[in-house]
Amino acid sequence: MTALTQSYYSGASSTQIIYQTIGDYLDHICESFPDNEALVVRHQNVRWTYAEFKREIDRLATGLLALGIEPGDRVGIWGPNSSEWALVQYATASIGAIMVCINPAYRLHELEYALNKVGCRAIITAEQFKTSHYLNMLQNLAPELVSCPPGKLKAHNFPDLEMVIRMGEEATSGMLNFSDVCAMGSETEYAGLAEIKHSLRPDDPINIQFTSGTTGSPKGATLTHCNILNNGYLCASSMGFTDQDRLCIPVPLYHCFGMVMGNLACLSRGATAIYPSDAFDPLSTLQTVQDEKCTGLHGVPTMFIGELDCAQFDEFDLSSLRTGIMAGAPCPTEVMKRVLGDMHMRDVLIAYGQTETSPVNHITLPDDSLENRTGSVGKAVPWVEIKITDENNRVLPVGEKGEICVRGYSVMQGYWNDEERTRETIDAANWLHSGDLGVMDAHGYMQVVGRIKDMVIRGGENVYPREVEEFLYTNPKIAEVQVFGIPDPKMGEEICAWVQLHPGETMSEEELKGFCRDQITHFKIPRYVRFVEDFPMTVTGKIQKFIMREQMQAELTRADAG
Repeated sequence: MTALTQSYYSGASSTQIIYQTIGDYLDHICESFPDNEALVVRHQNVRWTYAEFKREIDRLATGLLALGIEPGDRVGIWGPNSSEWALVQYATASIGAIMVCINPAYRLHELEYALNKVGCRAIITAEQFKTSHYLNMLQNLAPELVSCPPGKLKAHNFPDLEMVIRMGEEATSGMLNFSDVCAMGSETEYAGLAEIKHSLRPDDPINIQFTSGTTGSPKGATLTHCNILNNGYLCASSMGFTDQDRLCIPVPLYHCFGMVMGNLACLSRGATAIYPSDAFDPLSTLQTVQDEKCTGLHGVPTMFIGELDCAQFDEFDLSSLRTGIMAGAPCPTEVMKRVLGDMHMRDVLIAYGQTETSPVNHITLPDDSLENRTGSVGKAVPWVEIKITDENNRVLPVGEKGEICVRGYSVMQGYWNDEERTRETIDAANWLHSGDLGVMDAHGYMQVVGRIKDMVIRGGENVYPREVEEFLYTNPKIAEVQVFGIPDPKMGEEICAWVQLHPGETMSEEELKGFCRDQITHFKIPRYVRFVEDFPMTVTGKIQKFIMREQMQAELTRADAG
Protein backbone atom coordinates (compact mmCIF):
# COMPACT_ATOMS: atom_id res chain seq x y z
CA MET A 1 0.00 0.00 0.00
CA THR A 2 1.03 3.60 -0.59
CA ALA A 3 2.44 5.24 2.53
CA LEU A 4 -0.07 7.46 4.32
CA THR A 5 0.58 11.15 4.90
CA GLN A 6 -2.63 11.88 6.83
CA SER A 7 -3.86 10.01 9.91
CA TYR A 8 -6.83 8.50 8.08
CA TYR A 9 -7.27 4.80 7.30
CA SER A 10 -10.21 2.81 5.96
CA GLY A 11 -10.39 -0.93 6.62
CA ALA A 12 -10.70 -2.74 3.31
CA SER A 13 -12.64 -5.94 2.65
CA SER A 14 -13.53 -8.13 -0.30
CA THR A 15 -16.76 -9.27 1.38
CA GLN A 16 -20.10 -7.66 2.12
CA ILE A 17 -21.49 -6.75 5.51
CA ILE A 18 -23.96 -9.36 6.79
CA TYR A 19 -27.23 -7.50 6.59
CA GLN A 20 -29.37 -9.95 8.57
CA THR A 21 -30.86 -10.20 12.03
CA ILE A 22 -29.13 -12.42 14.55
CA GLY A 23 -32.19 -14.67 14.62
CA ASP A 24 -32.11 -15.24 10.86
CA TYR A 25 -28.37 -15.84 10.86
CA LEU A 26 -28.71 -18.24 13.80
CA ASP A 27 -31.29 -20.28 11.88
CA HIS A 28 -28.94 -20.44 8.88
CA ILE A 29 -25.99 -21.67 10.94
CA CYS A 30 -28.05 -24.22 12.88
CA GLU A 31 -29.37 -25.64 9.61
CA SER A 32 -25.87 -25.70 8.07
CA PHE A 33 -24.08 -27.33 11.04
CA PRO A 34 -26.75 -29.18 13.06
CA ASP A 35 -24.37 -31.80 14.44
CA ASN A 36 -21.49 -29.44 15.30
CA GLU A 37 -21.06 -28.67 18.97
CA ALA A 38 -22.37 -25.17 19.53
CA LEU A 39 -21.91 -24.67 23.26
CA VAL A 40 -19.94 -26.45 25.97
CA VAL A 41 -20.31 -25.20 29.55
CA ARG A 42 -17.90 -27.19 31.66
CA HIS A 43 -19.05 -26.11 35.11
CA GLN A 44 -22.69 -26.97 34.27
CA ASN A 45 -22.00 -30.19 32.33
CA VAL A 46 -23.79 -28.72 29.30
CA ARG A 47 -22.86 -29.90 25.81
CA TRP A 48 -25.23 -28.91 22.98
CA THR A 49 -25.03 -29.36 19.22
CA TYR A 50 -26.34 -26.53 17.09
CA ALA A 51 -29.59 -28.44 16.60
CA GLU A 52 -29.97 -28.86 20.38
CA PHE A 53 -28.91 -25.25 21.01
CA LYS A 54 -31.55 -24.01 18.59
CA ARG A 55 -34.24 -26.08 20.35
CA GLU A 56 -33.30 -24.61 23.75
CA ILE A 57 -33.19 -21.06 22.38
CA ASP A 58 -36.64 -21.43 20.83
CA ARG A 59 -38.03 -22.84 24.11
CA LEU A 60 -36.91 -19.72 25.97
CA ALA A 61 -37.97 -17.38 23.16
CA THR A 62 -41.52 -18.78 23.07
CA GLY A 63 -41.68 -18.75 26.87
CA LEU A 64 -40.86 -15.05 26.89
CA LEU A 65 -43.53 -14.48 24.26
CA ALA A 66 -46.03 -16.37 26.44
CA LEU A 67 -45.20 -13.93 29.27
CA GLY A 68 -46.04 -11.02 26.97
CA ILE A 69 -42.50 -9.85 26.17
CA GLU A 70 -42.62 -7.91 22.89
CA PRO A 71 -40.10 -6.53 20.37
CA GLY A 72 -38.40 -3.50 21.87
CA ASP A 73 -38.98 -4.55 25.49
CA ARG A 74 -35.83 -4.41 27.62
CA VAL A 75 -34.84 -7.67 29.32
CA GLY A 76 -31.97 -7.58 31.81
CA ILE A 77 -29.54 -10.47 32.26
CA TRP A 78 -27.63 -10.54 35.55
CA GLY A 79 -25.20 -13.28 36.40
CA PRO A 80 -21.87 -14.89 35.59
CA ASN A 81 -21.10 -16.99 32.50
CA SER A 82 -23.60 -19.82 32.08
CA SER A 83 -25.65 -21.69 29.50
CA GLU A 84 -28.66 -19.61 30.54
CA TRP A 85 -26.76 -16.44 29.69
CA ALA A 86 -26.13 -17.68 26.14
CA LEU A 87 -29.78 -18.71 25.73
CA VAL A 88 -30.95 -15.26 26.82
CA GLN A 89 -28.62 -13.60 24.31
CA TYR A 90 -30.07 -15.48 21.35
CA ALA A 91 -33.67 -15.83 22.55
CA THR A 92 -34.08 -12.08 23.06
CA ALA A 93 -32.50 -11.41 19.67
CA SER A 94 -34.94 -13.88 18.06
CA ILE A 95 -38.00 -12.04 19.40
CA GLY A 96 -36.64 -8.50 19.01
CA ALA A 97 -36.36 -7.81 22.73
CA ILE A 98 -33.38 -5.71 23.80
CA MET A 99 -31.01 -7.58 26.11
CA VAL A 100 -29.57 -5.36 28.83
CA CYS A 101 -26.23 -6.60 30.17
CA ILE A 102 -25.99 -6.11 33.94
CA ASN A 103 -22.48 -6.38 35.37
CA PRO A 104 -22.39 -9.40 37.74
CA ALA A 105 -20.45 -7.26 40.23
CA TYR A 106 -23.13 -4.52 40.42
CA ARG A 107 -24.41 -3.62 43.86
CA LEU A 108 -27.61 -1.92 44.96
CA HIS A 109 -26.90 1.62 43.79
CA GLU A 110 -25.74 0.54 40.33
CA LEU A 111 -28.48 -2.06 39.84
CA GLU A 112 -31.27 0.36 40.65
CA TYR A 113 -29.86 2.97 38.30
CA ALA A 114 -29.34 0.55 35.39
CA LEU A 115 -32.79 -1.08 35.50
CA ASN A 116 -34.56 2.26 35.69
CA LYS A 117 -32.37 4.07 33.15
CA VAL A 118 -33.45 1.76 30.33
CA GLY A 119 -36.85 0.75 31.76
CA CYS A 120 -36.29 -3.00 32.05
CA ARG A 121 -39.59 -4.87 31.92
CA ALA A 122 -37.99 -8.15 32.99
CA ILE A 123 -34.75 -9.27 34.58
CA ILE A 124 -33.32 -12.78 34.36
CA THR A 125 -30.99 -13.38 37.26
CA ALA A 126 -28.70 -15.97 38.79
CA GLU A 127 -29.26 -16.75 42.46
CA GLN A 128 -25.86 -15.52 43.58
CA PHE A 129 -22.24 -15.19 42.53
CA LYS A 130 -19.29 -14.89 44.88
CA THR A 131 -20.34 -12.31 47.51
CA SER A 132 -23.26 -11.00 45.46
CA HIS A 133 -26.61 -12.41 46.55
CA TYR A 134 -28.71 -11.27 43.62
CA LEU A 135 -32.08 -12.38 44.91
CA ASN A 136 -31.48 -10.68 48.25
CA MET A 137 -30.50 -7.46 46.51
CA LEU A 138 -33.63 -7.52 44.35
CA GLN A 139 -35.77 -8.21 47.42
CA ASN A 140 -34.04 -5.34 49.22
CA LEU A 141 -34.83 -2.90 46.41
CA ALA A 142 -38.27 -4.38 45.63
CA PRO A 143 -39.82 -5.66 48.90
CA GLU A 144 -43.12 -6.01 47.00
CA LEU A 145 -41.73 -9.31 45.61
CA VAL A 146 -42.65 -11.04 48.86
CA SER A 147 -46.38 -10.67 48.25
CA CYS A 148 -46.88 -10.19 44.49
CA PRO A 149 -47.88 -13.00 42.08
CA PRO A 150 -44.90 -14.18 39.97
CA GLY A 151 -44.54 -11.99 36.89
CA LYS A 152 -46.86 -9.30 38.25
CA LEU A 153 -44.45 -7.08 40.14
CA LYS A 154 -45.45 -3.49 40.89
CA ALA A 155 -42.51 -1.99 42.75
CA HIS A 156 -42.08 1.56 43.98
CA ASN A 157 -38.35 1.62 43.14
CA PHE A 158 -38.81 -0.04 39.72
CA PRO A 159 -41.85 1.43 37.95
CA ASP A 160 -41.19 -0.51 34.70
CA LEU A 161 -40.11 -3.88 36.12
CA GLU A 162 -42.84 -6.55 35.99
CA MET A 163 -41.00 -9.87 35.93
CA VAL A 164 -38.10 -11.36 37.84
CA ILE A 165 -37.01 -14.71 36.37
CA ARG A 166 -34.55 -16.62 38.53
CA MET A 167 -32.17 -19.39 37.53
CA GLY A 168 -31.99 -22.53 39.65
CA GLU A 169 -34.67 -24.93 40.81
CA GLU A 170 -35.73 -23.37 44.12
CA ALA A 171 -38.90 -21.29 44.32
CA THR A 172 -38.75 -17.65 45.45
CA SER A 173 -41.78 -15.49 46.26
CA GLY A 174 -42.80 -13.19 43.42
CA MET A 175 -40.30 -14.71 40.97
CA LEU A 176 -40.67 -17.02 37.99
CA ASN A 177 -38.29 -19.94 37.45
CA PHE A 178 -36.16 -20.02 34.32
CA SER A 179 -36.99 -23.66 33.57
CA ASP A 180 -40.72 -22.98 33.93
CA VAL A 181 -40.53 -20.07 31.50
CA CYS A 182 -38.81 -22.34 28.97
CA ALA A 183 -41.81 -24.70 29.17
CA MET A 184 -44.51 -22.05 28.65
CA GLY A 185 -44.44 -21.79 24.87
CA SER A 186 -47.38 -23.32 22.98
CA GLU A 187 -48.06 -23.77 19.27
CA THR A 188 -49.39 -20.22 19.26
CA GLU A 189 -46.07 -18.80 20.49
CA TYR A 190 -44.04 -20.94 18.08
CA ALA A 191 -46.13 -19.60 15.20
CA GLY A 192 -45.75 -16.09 16.59
CA LEU A 193 -41.98 -16.53 16.80
CA ALA A 194 -41.74 -17.12 13.05
CA GLU A 195 -43.88 -14.03 12.35
CA ILE A 196 -41.83 -11.82 14.67
CA LYS A 197 -38.53 -12.97 13.13
CA HIS A 198 -39.84 -11.98 9.71
CA SER A 199 -40.79 -8.51 10.97
CA LEU A 200 -37.41 -7.64 12.55
CA ARG A 201 -34.76 -5.57 10.79
CA PRO A 202 -30.94 -5.69 10.98
CA ASP A 203 -30.79 -2.08 12.21
CA ASP A 204 -33.15 -2.70 15.16
CA PRO A 205 -31.55 -2.20 18.58
CA ILE A 206 -30.84 -5.54 20.24
CA ASN A 207 -28.41 -4.91 23.11
CA ILE A 208 -27.67 -2.27 25.74
CA GLN A 209 -24.30 -2.26 27.47
CA PHE A 210 -23.50 0.14 30.26
CA THR A 211 -20.32 2.13 30.07
CA SER A 212 -19.09 4.30 32.88
CA GLY A 213 -19.58 7.98 32.29
CA THR A 214 -17.23 10.90 32.77
CA THR A 215 -20.10 12.87 34.25
CA GLY A 216 -20.97 10.32 36.87
CA SER A 217 -23.77 8.02 35.83
CA PRO A 218 -23.29 5.05 33.45
CA LYS A 219 -24.47 5.36 29.86
CA GLY A 220 -26.39 2.67 27.99
CA ALA A 221 -24.65 2.09 24.66
CA THR A 222 -27.35 0.81 22.29
CA LEU A 223 -26.21 -1.74 19.70
CA THR A 224 -28.04 -3.33 16.75
CA HIS A 225 -28.11 -6.78 15.14
CA CYS A 226 -25.90 -5.41 12.34
CA ASN A 227 -23.44 -3.85 14.82
CA ILE A 228 -22.59 -6.89 16.87
CA LEU A 229 -23.18 -9.72 14.35
CA ASN A 230 -20.67 -8.23 11.95
CA ASN A 231 -18.16 -7.46 14.67
CA GLY A 232 -18.31 -11.09 15.76
CA TYR A 233 -17.92 -12.18 12.13
CA LEU A 234 -14.84 -10.01 11.52
CA CYS A 235 -13.22 -11.33 14.74
CA ALA A 236 -13.79 -14.87 13.49
CA SER A 237 -12.40 -13.95 10.06
CA SER A 238 -9.31 -12.34 11.57
CA MET A 239 -8.65 -15.53 13.56
CA GLY A 240 -9.16 -17.68 10.45
CA PHE A 241 -12.06 -19.52 12.08
CA THR A 242 -13.97 -22.37 10.45
CA ASP A 243 -16.69 -24.69 11.69
CA GLN A 244 -13.94 -26.91 13.11
CA ASP A 245 -12.60 -24.35 15.57
CA ARG A 246 -13.19 -24.51 19.32
CA LEU A 247 -12.88 -21.29 21.32
CA CYS A 248 -12.24 -21.17 25.08
CA ILE A 249 -14.07 -18.14 26.51
CA PRO A 250 -12.99 -17.30 30.09
CA VAL A 251 -13.84 -13.60 29.62
CA PRO A 252 -17.20 -12.33 30.97
CA LEU A 253 -20.24 -12.51 28.72
CA TYR A 254 -21.67 -9.22 30.00
CA HIS A 255 -18.78 -7.53 28.17
CA CYS A 256 -18.65 -7.27 24.39
CA PHE A 257 -15.48 -9.35 24.68
CA GLY A 258 -17.47 -12.40 25.71
CA MET A 259 -20.81 -12.00 23.95
CA VAL A 260 -19.53 -10.55 20.65
CA MET A 261 -15.87 -11.52 20.19
CA GLY A 262 -16.64 -14.89 21.81
CA ASN A 263 -20.24 -16.07 21.32
CA LEU A 264 -21.03 -14.31 18.05
CA ALA A 265 -17.60 -15.03 16.57
CA CYS A 266 -18.26 -18.74 17.08
CA LEU A 267 -21.82 -18.53 15.77
CA SER A 268 -20.70 -16.70 12.64
CA ARG A 269 -18.71 -19.76 11.46
CA GLY A 270 -20.51 -22.64 13.15
CA ALA A 271 -17.60 -23.05 15.60
CA THR A 272 -17.83 -24.17 19.25
CA ALA A 273 -18.04 -21.75 22.18
CA ILE A 274 -16.63 -23.21 25.41
CA TYR A 275 -16.99 -21.71 28.90
CA PRO A 276 -14.41 -23.18 31.30
CA SER A 277 -16.01 -21.78 34.47
CA ASP A 278 -18.49 -19.16 35.70
CA ALA A 279 -15.65 -16.64 36.15
CA PHE A 280 -12.00 -16.58 35.23
CA ASP A 281 -9.83 -19.22 36.86
CA PRO A 282 -6.38 -19.96 35.38
CA LEU A 283 -6.39 -23.64 36.30
CA SER A 284 -9.85 -24.42 34.88
CA THR A 285 -8.98 -22.47 31.73
CA LEU A 286 -5.81 -24.49 31.12
CA GLN A 287 -7.65 -27.73 31.91
CA THR A 288 -10.41 -26.82 29.46
CA VAL A 289 -7.98 -25.96 26.65
CA GLN A 290 -6.34 -29.35 27.08
CA ASP A 291 -9.48 -31.49 27.53
CA GLU A 292 -11.55 -29.80 24.83
CA LYS A 293 -8.64 -29.41 22.39
CA CYS A 294 -9.39 -25.73 22.01
CA THR A 295 -7.91 -23.99 18.99
CA GLY A 296 -8.53 -20.46 20.31
CA LEU A 297 -8.36 -18.68 23.66
CA HIS A 298 -9.49 -15.16 24.61
CA GLY A 299 -8.34 -13.00 27.49
CA VAL A 300 -7.05 -9.69 28.79
CA PRO A 301 -3.28 -9.60 29.46
CA THR A 302 -3.76 -10.21 33.20
CA MET A 303 -5.57 -13.48 32.37
CA PHE A 304 -2.74 -14.70 30.13
CA ILE A 305 -0.22 -13.71 32.83
CA GLY A 306 -2.27 -15.70 35.38
CA GLU A 307 -2.27 -18.76 33.12
CA LEU A 308 1.46 -18.53 32.38
CA ASP A 309 2.25 -18.10 36.09
CA CYS A 310 0.03 -21.01 37.16
CA ALA A 311 2.13 -23.49 39.16
CA GLN A 312 0.79 -26.41 37.07
CA PHE A 313 1.25 -24.68 33.70
CA ASP A 314 3.86 -27.17 32.43
CA GLU A 315 1.54 -30.11 33.16
CA PHE A 316 -0.95 -29.14 30.45
CA ASP A 317 -0.87 -29.95 26.75
CA LEU A 318 -1.82 -26.73 24.97
CA SER A 319 -0.60 -27.79 21.55
CA SER A 320 -4.10 -27.60 20.04
CA LEU A 321 -4.06 -23.79 20.41
CA ARG A 322 -3.46 -21.64 17.35
CA THR A 323 -5.16 -18.31 17.82
CA GLY A 324 -7.29 -16.10 20.05
CA ILE A 325 -7.66 -12.46 20.95
CA MET A 326 -5.93 -10.43 23.64
CA ALA A 327 -7.58 -7.10 24.43
CA GLY A 328 -8.46 -4.69 27.22
CA ALA A 329 -4.96 -3.39 27.98
CA PRO A 330 -1.48 -3.21 26.38
CA CYS A 331 0.40 -6.51 26.20
CA PRO A 332 4.01 -6.51 27.47
CA THR A 333 6.43 -7.83 24.84
CA GLU A 334 7.75 -10.63 27.06
CA VAL A 335 4.22 -11.84 27.78
CA MET A 336 3.44 -11.91 24.06
CA LYS A 337 6.60 -13.94 23.40
CA ARG A 338 5.49 -16.55 25.96
CA VAL A 339 1.94 -16.65 24.57
CA LEU A 340 3.32 -17.22 21.07
CA GLY A 341 5.81 -19.88 22.21
CA ASP A 342 4.79 -21.59 25.47
CA MET A 343 1.05 -21.45 24.69
CA HIS A 344 1.43 -22.28 20.97
CA MET A 345 -0.77 -19.30 20.01
CA ARG A 346 1.25 -18.36 16.94
CA ASP A 347 -1.70 -16.47 15.42
CA VAL A 348 -2.86 -14.61 18.56
CA LEU A 349 -4.30 -11.17 17.80
CA ILE A 350 -4.41 -7.85 19.65
CA ALA A 351 -7.71 -5.98 19.45
CA TYR A 352 -8.77 -2.49 20.50
CA GLY A 353 -12.07 -0.66 20.55
CA GLN A 354 -14.94 0.55 22.70
CA THR A 355 -18.33 -0.79 23.66
CA GLU A 356 -19.71 2.06 21.54
CA THR A 357 -18.12 0.46 18.44
CA SER A 358 -19.45 -3.08 19.07
CA PRO A 359 -16.50 -3.25 20.21
CA VAL A 360 -13.52 -3.90 17.87
CA ASN A 361 -12.28 -1.17 15.55
CA HIS A 362 -8.57 -2.15 15.37
CA ILE A 363 -6.97 -5.58 15.22
CA THR A 364 -3.57 -7.07 14.45
CA LEU A 365 -3.30 -9.99 12.04
CA PRO A 366 -1.28 -13.23 12.22
CA ASP A 367 1.32 -12.06 9.71
CA ASP A 368 2.02 -8.81 11.59
CA SER A 369 5.46 -8.48 13.16
CA LEU A 370 6.05 -8.98 16.89
CA GLU A 371 6.79 -5.26 17.07
CA ASN A 372 3.39 -4.39 15.62
CA ARG A 373 1.63 -6.97 17.82
CA THR A 374 3.03 -5.45 20.99
CA GLY A 375 3.69 -1.84 20.01
CA SER A 376 0.38 -1.21 18.25
CA VAL A 377 -3.25 -2.30 18.23
CA GLY A 378 -3.14 -3.05 14.50
CA LYS A 379 -5.09 -1.42 11.71
CA ALA A 380 -8.72 -0.48 11.21
CA VAL A 381 -10.96 -3.51 10.74
CA PRO A 382 -12.98 -4.03 7.52
CA TRP A 383 -15.79 -1.58 6.78
CA VAL A 384 -14.56 0.92 9.43
CA GLU A 385 -12.89 4.32 8.99
CA ILE A 386 -10.39 5.73 11.49
CA LYS A 387 -8.94 9.23 11.76
CA ILE A 388 -6.75 11.06 14.28
CA THR A 389 -7.82 14.65 14.89
CA ASP A 390 -6.69 17.72 16.79
CA GLU A 391 -8.86 19.74 19.18
CA ASN A 392 -10.45 21.47 16.16
CA ASN A 393 -11.44 18.14 14.57
CA ARG A 394 -8.85 18.48 11.80
CA VAL A 395 -7.08 15.34 10.58
CA LEU A 396 -3.47 15.30 11.72
CA PRO A 397 -0.39 14.21 9.74
CA VAL A 398 0.82 10.67 10.44
CA GLY A 399 2.95 10.41 13.55
CA GLU A 400 1.13 13.15 15.46
CA LYS A 401 -0.93 12.52 18.59
CA GLY A 402 -4.64 13.26 18.62
CA GLU A 403 -8.08 11.84 19.34
CA ILE A 404 -9.07 8.51 17.77
CA CYS A 405 -12.35 8.87 15.85
CA VAL A 406 -14.33 6.00 14.32
CA ARG A 407 -17.02 5.82 11.64
CA GLY A 408 -18.79 2.84 10.10
CA TYR A 409 -21.28 0.02 10.53
CA SER A 410 -20.06 -0.70 14.08
CA VAL A 411 -20.88 2.68 15.64
CA MET A 412 -23.71 2.40 18.16
CA GLN A 413 -27.13 3.95 17.62
CA GLY A 414 -26.47 6.15 20.64
CA TYR A 415 -26.79 6.17 24.41
CA TRP A 416 -30.23 4.99 25.49
CA ASN A 417 -32.53 7.90 26.29
CA ASP A 418 -29.61 10.33 26.42
CA GLU A 419 -29.51 12.57 23.35
CA GLU A 420 -27.17 15.10 24.93
CA ARG A 421 -24.37 12.64 25.67
CA THR A 422 -24.95 10.94 22.31
CA ARG A 423 -24.36 14.27 20.54
CA GLU A 424 -21.22 14.80 22.64
CA THR A 425 -19.85 11.47 21.38
CA ILE A 426 -21.13 11.15 17.78
CA ASP A 427 -20.80 14.26 15.61
CA ALA A 428 -22.95 15.44 12.71
CA ALA A 429 -20.83 13.48 10.21
CA ASN A 430 -21.39 10.26 12.23
CA TRP A 431 -17.83 10.14 13.59
CA LEU A 432 -17.62 8.66 17.08
CA HIS A 433 -15.11 10.50 19.25
CA SER A 434 -13.47 7.87 21.44
CA GLY A 435 -11.80 10.12 23.98
CA ASP A 436 -8.63 8.06 23.50
CA LEU A 437 -5.38 9.53 22.21
CA GLY A 438 -3.60 7.71 19.41
CA VAL A 439 -0.79 7.93 16.87
CA MET A 440 -1.11 6.42 13.38
CA ASP A 441 1.95 5.47 11.35
CA ALA A 442 2.40 5.64 7.58
CA HIS A 443 1.10 2.06 7.18
CA GLY A 444 -2.09 2.58 9.19
CA TYR A 445 -0.94 0.92 12.42
CA MET A 446 -2.29 2.59 15.54
CA GLN A 447 -0.70 3.18 18.94
CA VAL A 448 -3.01 4.14 21.83
CA VAL A 449 -1.00 6.60 23.93
CA GLY A 450 -3.38 8.12 26.44
CA ARG A 451 -6.92 9.02 27.38
CA ILE A 452 -8.60 12.38 27.11
CA LYS A 453 -11.31 11.23 29.46
CA ASP A 454 -8.88 10.29 32.26
CA MET A 455 -10.28 6.77 32.38
CA VAL A 456 -8.57 4.18 34.57
CA ILE A 457 -8.19 0.64 33.21
CA ARG A 458 -7.92 -1.83 36.07
CA GLY A 459 -7.43 -5.44 35.00
CA GLY A 460 -9.22 -4.81 31.73
CA GLU A 461 -12.16 -3.04 33.44
CA ASN A 462 -12.84 0.58 32.52
CA VAL A 463 -13.34 2.86 35.53
CA TYR A 464 -14.16 6.54 35.14
CA PRO A 465 -13.01 8.54 38.16
CA ARG A 466 -15.97 10.88 38.02
CA GLU A 467 -18.40 7.99 38.54
CA VAL A 468 -16.60 6.90 41.72
CA GLU A 469 -16.33 10.51 42.88
CA GLU A 470 -20.05 11.08 42.39
CA PHE A 471 -20.83 8.05 44.52
CA LEU A 472 -18.42 9.01 47.32
CA TYR A 473 -20.02 12.45 47.46
CA THR A 474 -23.17 10.72 48.73
CA ASN A 475 -21.34 10.07 52.04
CA PRO A 476 -22.31 12.97 54.34
CA LYS A 477 -18.82 13.07 55.90
CA ILE A 478 -17.05 13.76 52.61
CA ALA A 479 -16.63 17.37 51.46
CA GLU A 480 -14.39 16.84 48.45
CA VAL A 481 -12.85 13.83 46.71
CA GLN A 482 -10.53 13.24 43.78
CA VAL A 483 -10.10 9.80 42.21
CA PHE A 484 -7.31 8.77 39.84
CA GLY A 485 -5.27 5.78 38.67
CA ILE A 486 -1.93 4.56 39.98
CA PRO A 487 0.26 2.25 37.86
CA ASP A 488 0.24 -1.33 39.12
CA PRO A 489 2.38 -4.19 37.77
CA LYS A 490 -0.40 -6.78 38.04
CA MET A 491 -3.64 -4.91 37.36
CA GLY A 492 -2.24 -2.24 35.03
CA GLU A 493 -3.72 0.48 37.25
CA GLU A 494 -5.25 0.68 40.71
CA ILE A 495 -7.79 3.19 42.01
CA CYS A 496 -6.63 5.90 44.42
CA ALA A 497 -8.87 8.40 46.24
CA TRP A 498 -7.80 11.60 47.96
CA VAL A 499 -10.54 12.60 50.38
CA GLN A 500 -11.25 15.88 52.17
CA LEU A 501 -13.72 15.56 55.06
CA HIS A 502 -16.14 18.14 56.39
CA PRO A 503 -14.83 20.02 59.44
CA GLY A 504 -15.13 17.99 62.64
CA GLU A 505 -15.68 14.66 60.82
CA THR A 506 -13.44 11.61 61.11
CA MET A 507 -13.23 8.55 58.87
CA SER A 508 -10.92 5.59 58.48
CA GLU A 509 -9.79 3.98 55.26
CA GLU A 510 -11.73 0.84 56.16
CA GLU A 511 -14.89 2.86 56.83
CA LEU A 512 -14.69 4.43 53.39
CA LYS A 513 -14.16 1.07 51.70
CA GLY A 514 -17.01 -0.40 53.74
CA PHE A 515 -19.29 2.42 52.53
CA CYS A 516 -18.49 1.37 48.96
CA ARG A 517 -18.56 -2.39 49.41
CA ASP A 518 -22.24 -3.17 48.98
CA GLN A 519 -23.03 -0.28 46.65
CA ILE A 520 -20.49 -0.19 43.82
CA THR A 521 -18.59 -2.83 41.91
CA HIS A 522 -15.49 -4.18 43.66
CA PHE A 523 -13.05 -3.02 40.98
CA LYS A 524 -14.26 0.58 41.42
CA ILE A 525 -13.51 0.60 45.15
CA PRO A 526 -10.30 2.58 45.81
CA ARG A 527 -7.36 0.43 46.82
CA TYR A 528 -5.48 3.45 48.12
CA VAL A 529 -7.13 6.15 50.26
CA ARG A 530 -5.52 9.31 51.59
CA PHE A 531 -7.27 11.87 53.79
CA VAL A 532 -5.97 15.36 52.97
CA GLU A 533 -6.58 18.98 53.96
CA ASP A 534 -6.44 20.29 50.39
CA PHE A 535 -5.59 19.40 46.78
CA PRO A 536 -2.83 20.73 44.50
CA MET A 537 -4.30 23.38 42.19
CA THR A 538 -3.31 25.80 39.48
CA VAL A 539 -3.54 29.54 40.10
CA THR A 540 -6.90 29.46 38.34
CA GLY A 541 -8.25 26.83 40.75
CA LYS A 542 -8.01 23.78 38.49
CA ILE A 543 -7.21 20.62 40.44
CA GLN A 544 -3.99 18.94 39.29
CA LYS A 545 -4.50 15.20 39.42
CA PHE A 546 -1.15 14.54 37.81
CA ILE A 547 0.61 16.00 40.87
CA MET A 548 -1.46 13.76 43.17
CA ARG A 549 -0.55 10.79 41.00
CA GLU A 550 3.16 11.66 41.13
CA GLN A 551 3.07 12.12 44.90
CA MET A 552 1.27 8.80 45.43
CA GLN A 553 3.67 6.95 43.14
CA ALA A 554 6.62 8.38 45.06
CA GLU A 555 5.02 7.44 48.39
CA LEU A 556 4.33 3.87 47.27
CA THR A 557 7.85 3.52 45.83
CA ARG A 558 9.35 4.60 49.17
CA ALA A 559 7.08 2.17 51.01
CA ASP A 560 8.16 -0.71 48.74
CA ALA A 561 11.84 0.19 49.17
CA GLY A 562 11.48 0.34 52.95
